[in-house]
Amino acid sequence: MAKLIDGKAISAQIRAEIKDKTEEFYSKNGFAPGLAVIIVGENPASQVYVRNKKRGCEEVGFHSEVYEMPEATTQAELNALVDKLNADEAIHGILVQLPLPKHLDETEVLLRIDPSKDVDAFHPYNVGKIMIGDYDFLPCTPAGVMALLERTGIDPAGKKCVVIGRSNIVGKPMAMLLLHANGTVTVCHSRTKDLAAVAREADILVVAIGRADFVGADMVKEGAVVIDVGMNRRADGKLTGDVDFAAVEPIASYITPVPGGVGPMTITMLLQNTLTAAEKKAVK
Repeated sequence: MAKLIDGKAISAQIRAEIKDKTEEFYSKNGFAPGLAVIIVGENPASQVYVRNKKRGCEEVGFHSEVYEMPEATTQAELNALVDKLNADEAIHGILVQLPLPKHLDETEVLLRIDPSKDVDAFHPYNVGKIMIGDYDFLPCTPAGVMALLERTGIDPAGKKCVVIGRSNIVGKPMAMLLLHANGTVTVCHSRTKDLAAVAREADILVVAIGRADFVGADMVKEGAVVIDVGMNRRADGKLTGDVDFAAVEPIASYITPVPGGVGPMTITMLLQNTLTAAEKKAVK
């Protein structure tokens, strides 16, 4: 029976550390780290995420601003707000909640954010820095996975690591971080031949494809560490990951539950990135 990797507990631990560091930062610099979140339209899931980000900021003592823009917002209006926040000394991190309404160009907006305030680490400048291993910020979900491994005492060095999923937000940066941690990394995707056989080679298996219960017992070797990044809703309304938890738990050595595994870590790492951005600004 696998040991559960408790993302809620580890997230709470890291947030307590961030809160302590924020108090020290404030007493030294006279201002708090500031995060601005922009949301366009009425996407219910996005609204929940934004509320959770605001709550996270309050919990650790950050200054936070939320900009709720109507669905009909134009590209020029959104760009103008990003420009304003780029110039705002009280804001150290800018996050544009995705997805945006279809008439807006996500790439144009992400390119417009000052890379030193890009706390999602989506700007090509920051993506490039992650590639060469000289980075200021890490994408929040992959960073959360690495923190879970580290705090559970799991070292990727020398291990076979398989990432299922190749998105720019999770799969690709996840592979790069495991590589930086000296793992031997394989990235799988929809065109991978005999995916189950490749997955069964993994000492550490990270699944991020957005397909409910996709990974079953036939894809996991005995004693593997299984990290489930997926968040899907079943027909009965219950949340489930990309891994069939009931089938895989008896085989794995460690496994993340859904909910309560990787999910809580994402906003926590966003807070960490914002603190890092503020610290870099204060040094200048």
